Amino acid sequence: MWRLPLLSVSKAQMTSAEKFGHRLRTIRKSRKLKIGELAEKADTGVKHLGRIERGEKQPSFELIASLAQALSVSPARLFEFEPPPIDSRALRNQLSQVLADLDVVQLRNVYRIVKALVEP
Repeated sequence: MWRLPLLSVSKAQMTSAEKFGHRLRTIRKSRKLKIGELAEKADTGVKHLGRIERGEKQPSFELIASLAQALSVSPARLFEFEPPPIDSRALRNQLSQVLADLDVVQLRNVYRIVKALVEP
């Protein structure tokens, strides 16, 4: 199927539903899940989930909870639309929260990336 290319839209111009959908898609892809796999885990339809990811539909509270559980994240993570704060203490707390959700393999990968970024 032919699709129009995605236009670059700033997050400030996006609706809350679009921000939620973008965040959901980002987390799903970071977990290497296809949309059908997430839809099955969350007990919803692929088309419905696609509409949510595009910001065309708003999920129910129950579906948000199911999606979060299927993605192994807290429901609050699906609503983290704003960039991280500049305060170093807050950033360290947020990093700790992110790292708490990771398994050993993911932690090793994060360590390698961070080490490569900070080493001269």
